[in-house]
Amino acid sequence: MIKRTLYFTKPSRLSVKNKQLVVELKEEQQTKTVPVEDIGFMLIENMQISLTMPLIEELMNHNVAVIFCNSKHHPQSMLLNMEGHHQQTEVYRQQVAASEPLKKNLWKQTVIAKIENQANVLKKLNVDDRPLPHLARQVKSGDSDNREGMAARIYWKRLFGNDFARERYGGWPNALLNYGYIVLRAAVARALTGSGLLPSFGIYHRNRYNAFCLADDIMEPYRPFIDYAVWDMCRKYPEVDIVEKELKAELLEILSSDVGMKNQIRPLMIAITHTTASLAACFAGNKKQIEFPTMV
Repeated sequence: MIKRTLYFTKPSRLSVKNKQLVVELKEEQQTKTVPVEDIGFMLIENMQISLTMPLIEELMNHNVAVIFCNSKHHPQSMLLNMEGHHQQTEVYRQQVAASEPLKKNLWKQTVIAKIENQANVLKKLNVDDRPLPHLARQVKSGDSDNREGMAARIYWKRLFGNDFARERYGGWPNALLNYGYIVLRAAVARALTGSGLLPSFGIYHRNRYNAFCLADDIMEPYRPFIDYAVWDMCRKYPEVDIVEKELKAELLEILSSDVGMKNQIRPLMIAITHTTASLAACFAGNKKQIEFPTMV
């Protein structure tokens, strides 16, 4: 089932009644309801929005990821359920006990999937994708030769032009990419906890100050889907150079876009859950390959 993504931008009070999210819009004196079980993500952008504790409990019971924005309307924090799996302790143990060779192999698979999807983006835009497919085939265990970085230098120039530099605080459309990646990161973190995994313990990322190292690992092959959406927005809105409300809403819709997964077409949100479940199976020794999506 595809879960709904809700985006709140107006002053309101959010509560729960009979397992329904109750939205009381202050300025419009209007009330709306949504079944909590239908929600996957909530993005809270307005500083004049309040949530009741019973609502938070119900949201966590249904593994809803809640993203909170700061006063500048930038996503800043996230609320996640930490008891999303019936064998939580066992899955944690398997994840923490994973050997270095296993983690290096899993990172190799992740980098290959990322580079292949970057190549797919370029092909979809009728742009020369060489030598990305070749680089994907050259990835070694742990990506010791940094084929990921080599591919990125070529990819970004082909996608947004020779003058573009992918930087966190760089020029447009970096801000739009950042926003999309934050939404994607929340979706991956939600799926990881739903699969019983700890988002903090990565297979490659190890920053001691990062609480979502594993989410940052697993989202890598999904980044090109955001990249393509941002490219399309830049084409449709060439005069826009700030992350407007309409663009944010459009980025949130990416979670329900179609991707290829196991010779089938699935919504991206569902594909992420397959990816994290397959990762947990790899940690348990029941699988050898992580299931990643492909661009369709």
